Amino acid sequence: MKKQIHLNAFEMNCPGHLSHGLWAHPEDQRTRYKDLSYWTQLAQLLEKGKFDALFLADVLGIYDTYEQSADPAVRLGVQIPANDPMLVIPVMAMVTKHLGFAMTASTTYEQPFSFARRMSTLDHLTKGRIAWNVVTSTLQSSAYNFGLTDSVKHDERYEIADEFLEVCYKLWEHSWDDDAVVKDWANQLYVEPSKVNFIDHKGKHFSVPGPHLSEPSLQRTPLIYQAGTSGKGKELAAKHAECVFIGGYRPEVIKRNVEDIHRQAALFGRKSGHIKTFGVLTVITGRTTEEAQRKLADYSSYFSQEGAVLHYSANTGYDLSEYQDEDYLQYTETNHGQSLAALFTKDAAKPKTVGEIKHELGQIGNRGLLAVGTPEQVADQMEQWIDQTGLDGFNLMQVISPGTLQDFVELVVPELQRRGIYRKEYETATLRQQVFGGTSGRLPEDHPAISQLRKGNTHDAITY
Repeated sequence: MKKQIHLNAFEMNCPGHLSHGLWAHPEDQRTRYKDLSYWTQLAQLLEKGKFDALFLADVLGIYDTYEQSADPAVRLGVQIPANDPMLVIPVMAMVTKHLGFAMTASTTYEQPFSFARRMSTLDHLTKGRIAWNVVTSTLQSSAYNFGLTDSVKHDERYEIADEFLEVCYKLWEHSWDDDAVVKDWANQLYVEPSKVNFIDHKGKHFSVPGPHLSEPSLQRTPLIYQAGTSGKGKELAAKHAECVFIGGYRPEVIKRNVEDIHRQAALFGRKSGHIKTFGVLTVITGRTTEEAQRKLADYSSYFSQEGAVLHYSANTGYDLSEYQDEDYLQYTETNHGQSLAALFTKDAAKPKTVGEIKHELGQIGNRGLLAVGTPEQVADQMEQWIDQTGLDGFNLMQVISPGTLQDFVELVVPELQRRGIYRKEYETATLRQQVFGGTSGRLPEDHPAISQLRKGNTHDAITY
């Protein structure tokens, strides 16, 4: 059987995600992000296209690094205004049966006890179709809004994330036995107390006695996504993530990161087949090459280079407004996104001037791979990248919404199906089963939530 390509749609609950300025295009509907119908229609389109999930990004602050001001981001609508991603999921779940939903949430600014309950609730309501994209949050403005005087240092953020995940695993996997809920009406016994356990977690960053307030959902633990490709980010992903989001547009760099994730995962005792990797992909397609190129030219006329530059500045901590175009940007350790900082510096094929970096940032698809052409040409390119890099699939970015996805679903999906590399129908129930197969929908035995925590699972049961 040919290797199957997995697909997520990459979006955000705001007027513009990564295609900066395209909210102004007459065919773009992202300014409808406040309408429930926008999200239900998008979800139904993705289910028609047999996508694994809608991957919802999020940010908890404003981009104010560029020119040391928030004004450019506000003026251009660069991920502001931005609404909560969690609250649109239930309505999308109501109009779909199989599509999964990956929600971004920060371990730096959440509390594991309350967060675990919200995720369990979503997993119940969606019948096991929830994923969590684990992020640690880099923005200084986020820190200020949560009462801190400075952002949490890079390595400490990942230390917090590791413990946060441990607490969540204890709540999701070890607080309730599978058969704790009895519903014995005759004896007035809804839950067997001896099968609900306190977790008694006491760590450096969190103290959570438990028990978990929600009974086990179909997946117990939501499917875990993670996007870090810094040293600490890769370590966290290798230990915890089931789906790893890998940015970049050079296949050789993507391949190196894919191999490194699998190598590190093996050190944690995890099997390679229990981790899937996803690249970033923008597709512009048409029935002819000329039509696709016309679309690219049209969309490019709306793309905001300034929006892309200020976004990059905020993500990396490098304020590009302070440089001359002829200056060379050098990689330096940053408290922000280290993989993005390396994208145009140490990971670049050759040194780049700031002017060259701005030019590249000003192109559609600047954060990842770009395929422009007929369905056959796009499918060829996707297959080639899968073969070259070892990726298992892609997070598909929209240029205009929902037009980009409509074109992909109507034109490219049938070509992928014809080649036998993409599903024709959904065959399983939970999101984890869609991605990995199997019959249970639960975490595998080699995941640290199962293999490591089980060893020390001596928590007290609830007693009368």
